[in-house]
Amino acid sequence: MANPLIIPDVASLPEYEGTDLGVTDWHEIDQAKIDAFADATGDHQWIHVDPERAAADSPFGTTVAHGYMTIALAPVLLPEIVEVAKLSQIVNIGLDKVRLREPVKVGSRLRLGAVIKNVRPMKGGAMRLALDVRFEVDGAKRPVCTGELVFVYFP
Repeated sequence: MANPLIIPDVASLPEYEGTDLGVTDWHEIDQAKIDAFADATGDHQWIHVDPERAAADSPFGTTVAHGYMTIALAPVLLPEIVEVAKLSQIVNIGLDKVRLREPVKVGSRLRLGAVIKNVRPMKGGAMRLALDVRFEVDGAKRPVCTGELVFVYFP
């Protein structure tokens, strides 16, 4: 597992604006994970869950992860590269400029990279944090997904 940057507390977040957090370890995207996401969301489109049909009819030759599955991995992967100590909660408040640039084929190895884009103070000592993120697939020429994730960290 990657060694996360440990930020001592919410009040310290502005000191880290502009920090490149690096990348997580690689994580395999297997069919079981894709199927579980399909079950959780109700999106059972064949391109995601039918390996035989995807092999025959898909331009990718195999099943691919849902785009929203890729995005949904951010809160799972972020703790590998950053941790804020002494907080009460983190709330995801939105996404900006998200682009799904390439499919994530079953069997791919995926990782997340992030940069702390900006930090803005809020009422009660909370901090609004925007992260520029990129999801990379091992061997791909460019990120498969890019965007900005916005969270509020509460002391």
